Amino acid sequence: MSVVHTTQADMADASGIAPRETVEFMSRQAGSRRNLEFIPVDYRNYLRSKRMIQMKVGDTGGVIEYLQNMQLTDPNFVYAIQVDEDDLITNIFWADARMMVDYEYFGDVVSFDTTHRKNKDGRPFSMFVGVNYHKQSVIFGAALLYDETGEAFMWLFDTFAKTMSGKKPKTIFTDQDAAMDKALASQWPESCHRLCIWHIYQNAAKHLSHVFQEFKDFTDDFTNCVYDYEDEEEFVNAWKTTLEKYGLHDNKWLKELFEIREKWALVYGRDTFCAEITTTQRSESLNSSLKQYISYKYDLLRFFKNFERVLENRHYQELDMDFKASQSYPAMSFPVKILRHAAKIYTPAIFTLFQKELCRAHDCALTVISENETESTYGVIPHGKNYHRTVIFDLMDNNISCSCRKFEFVGYLCSHALKVLSLKNIKSIPEQHILKRWTKAIKSGSAKSSSNSGGRIDSKEKILRRYKELCRLQTKNDLAKRWILKAILRRLFIIPKASSQMVQEPTALFGTMCANNNVVPIPTPSPLHTMPEQLRRGQNSHNPCAQKYLWEQEYR
Repeated sequence: MSVVHTTQADMADASGIAPRETVEFMSRQAGSRRNLEFIPVDYRNYLRSKRMIQMKVGDTGGVIEYLQNMQLTDPNFVYAIQVDEDDLITNIFWADARMMVDYEYFGDVVSFDTTHRKNKDGRPFSMFVGVNYHKQSVIFGAALLYDETGEAFMWLFDTFAKTMSGKKPKTIFTDQDAAMDKALASQWPESCHRLCIWHIYQNAAKHLSHVFQEFKDFTDDFTNCVYDYEDEEEFVNAWKTTLEKYGLHDNKWLKELFEIREKWALVYGRDTFCAEITTTQRSESLNSSLKQYISYKYDLLRFFKNFERVLENRHYQELDMDFKASQSYPAMSFPVKILRHAAKIYTPAIFTLFQKELCRAHDCALTVISENETESTYGVIPHGKNYHRTVIFDLMDNNISCSCRKFEFVGYLCSHALKVLSLKNIKSIPEQHILKRWTKAIKSGSAKSSSNSGGRIDSKEKILRRYKELCRLQTKNDLAKRWILKAILRRLFIIPKASSQMVQEPTALFGTMCANNNVVPIPTPSPLHTMPEQLRRGQNSHNPCAQKYLWEQEYR
C-alpha cells in the first residue's frame, strides 16, 4: 500500500468506517478494483499490523501516552489515574477544556450514570452529563471505573470537583445505588441528590408486576404521588390512601421507597432547580449514541480515540444550533409583545417551551383570592383540572410566584403566572424571572476554563496551537502562504513594527513550530534599508527574495 492509501486507511479507521466500505470507496476513486495497488487482504493486514504496534506499548501504556499527548495539545486537558496497591490502574477520569467551560455555564444540574459497559469484562464507563441552553446534552467529564464500589465513586466525585475548581452541582441525578448514595453524601453533601424517576418506575414494574396487571388504575395513582402534590401532608395522605386501596401496606419495597421519598417525590424537590431533568435518561441517551462509535470489542486506546468523535459530534450540534439561533427568528403562534420579548432573549428551544405555557395560559380560569395595595393573590385553574394553583403578584416590583414552583424548578414562567401577568397588562417578562442560563446571552459573560492549578488557557498557547495546525497545511515551497502566516502571527502578538528585536521573537518561535512539523523554518525578515532599491519599487516580482520582501511589507 502506498503512503496515500495508508493515510486514507488511517483516516477511515479513525472515523469508524468499516474496511469493506473503505476499500469500496478507494476502488471507486481509482476507477475500479483492478486499478488499486492492493487487495482487501492487504488492507486488513495493514490495520492489524498497526494495532499490533500499538499493543506492544501495552493497553495501559498506550492510554497513558494518549492522555499525555492530549495534554500537550490542550494544556487545560486534565486526567487523573487511580492505582491499586500493586500499582495497577483501576480508575481513570478525564476532561478537556471545552468540558470545563461547559460546566462553568451549565454545571448547576448534573446527571450521572454508569449503565454503559466498555467491554466484556463489564468495566463501567460513566459520564457527568448536563443540559445546555439549547436543551442539548453536554458532557462535563468521563471516567472508566474498575468497579462500582463506594471508594471508587468517592475518588471520582472528589476528582471531578477538584478539576472544576471546587464547583459542585446544585442538583445531581443518579440511579438508585447504595454505593453512589454513600459517596455523594460524603463528598458532595451540599448538592441535592435526586433519584432517576425512570429507574423507580422500572423497579416498580419489577417488584409490583402483579399489581400493575391486576389494577389498571394503579399506574395513574402512583404517578400522581410522584408528580402532582404541592403540599407534603397531601402527598403523605395520598400515599397512605394508595396503599390501602391496593392492599400494599406490608410491601417491603414500597416501605423502603417511602423512607427515601425526599429523593424522588416532586413535592420535596419543587424548590430545587433541575433544568427540567427528572431522570438520568440524558446519560442513557448518550450511552445509546455511544454504541454508534464504540464497540465493547475495542481496546482502551481505541475506545478513547473513538470517544473523541462523540465529543466532536456533540460540539458540532451545539454550533449548528448557535448558528440557527443567530440567523433565524422563531415562528410565533400569535405575535403578542411578551412573545416577541421571549423570542428575543431565549434560545429557540426554550422559546418553544415558553410559547406552550403562554398558550395554556389562555385556557386557564382565574379567580381573585385577595387584594391589597402591594400584593394580589389569585387562584388559577388549568383547563380540564379540578384543582387551582395559587399565584401571588407583588405590585411594587412585578415579582410573581406560583404554588406549582415551575420557575424555581425549570427556570421559566408557568402558564398560571403568565395568566396573571396578562391580567395585569404586563407586556414583557420581568427581569427577575429571566434565568440567564436559558438565554442567548449566557456566553456573553466570561467563564474561565480551569485546570487543577486554576489557570486560564494562555492566549499565546492558543495561538501557537492554532498556527501549528495551519503549518501542517503548508508546503516547503509555498513561500507566500508562509509569509502571510508569519505576518498574522506578528499581528496577534502585537509586535511593534520598529522593534527589530521584537520582530525576531515570533519569527524564531514560528520557525520552531514549522520545524516540528517538517516545514523549513522561516528566515528572519530583512530590514527595509538593506533591501535593494529595485525590490522596494516592486520590480523583479518573480524573484523569490522579492516575493518574500513584498509579502513582509504588505502584511507587516
